[in-house]
Amino acid sequence: MGQVVTITHDGYDARAHECVTRAAVARVLAGVLGYRFAGEYLPGRRYDPPLYYVPSDTLIGRAQADALSIRGTGDLFGAVVAHPYVATKSITHGVIDGAAARPAGWTPHFAAAVDGCVLRGYTAFCHADAHRAGQRVLDEHGTVRVKRATGIGGRGQFVADDAAALGAVLAELDADEIAACGLVLEENLANVETYSVGRIEVAGLVATYCGTQRLTANNHGADVYGGSELLVVRGEFEALSALDLAPPLRAAIAAALRYDRAADTHFDGFIASRRNYDVVRGLDRTGLERLGVLEQSWRIGGASPAEALALEAFARDARLCVIRARTVELYGADVKAPPGATVVFQGDDARVGHLTKYAMIDTDDADAR
Repeated sequence: MGQVVTITHDGYDARAHECVTRAAVARVLAGVLGYRFAGEYLPGRRYDPPLYYVPSDTLIGRAQADALSIRGTGDLFGAVVAHPYVATKSITHGVIDGAAARPAGWTPHFAAAVDGCVLRGYTAFCHADAHRAGQRVLDEHGTVRVKRATGIGGRGQFVADDAAALGAVLAELDADEIAACGLVLEENLANVETYSVGRIEVAGLVATYCGTQRLTANNHGADVYGGSELLVVRGEFEALSALDLAPPLRAAIAAALRYDRAADTHFDGFIASRRNYDVVRGLDRTGLERLGVLEQSWRIGGASPAEALALEAFARDARLCVIRARTVELYGADVKAPPGATVVFQGDDARVGHLTKYAMIDTDDADAR
């Protein structure tokens, strides 16, 4: 019997909600694989092979993957990329011009391939280029959304309406972080709805999904990621696209699939068993509707508890082809999960305060067969 382990890349804390959630997802995946969950990975400890990894972040470089004997998608729930910037949202846009700074391994071909299925904007790797790119977005689109390339769950984002506001935002951002990971500057939309589109592969079982994200107020009153509602199908994106879906969802799937195929084509050494894409739909400053992929997540993410439960259901019942699953994140001490929910975290987290996270399968849905 093999073993499933988690890997935390930035300070393991068994009480932190990210670590607790990752362990809960890993336990479900262990059941799908027929393996045993062995906790957080400890270098030098003896494990029963084969090992399956659930890392907190995308693995960078073939050497890191080789050290863990990761050869392909069957060895991890996540991804391996060749360069650090590829693991961030900075891949979504090109740099402003040929004189702009760029990191080692930068390729302009990916941004060219996804042009038209992402929003209009740029990526910058230094403050000077960020000022130039941000000003161009302001001139062309009225407002600019500035996004730290490593931000998650809507954190690390700022909206500027003029040059002074842009300068104030950029002055607060670390130059070393920008040089290493990039900074995204893109048009800002109003009345937005965010879709999730993804593909997961575990133990030879493939599922694809589409759905919507919701926002919730955190313990400080700010709007943050509050969960995802997913329609999950057994099979590849073709099976998902064959469903009777609303036009906006179909457009979101098409945009995400184009982005996904461009990644396979233009990033050498890229492997991913978990592929998730945030796609936004909203109105630009002229009132026209815009739709585009915001970013990728090739590591365990907010929707992963629902993804894992869907895979578990498919593995348990070979007749099951379509299912609805959801994750919910709610802040505050008085939250109770509904009956039938799988609670993955509930308690006081040192960083975000009191939080309840749960996932569940909506078994009463008519599409569940």
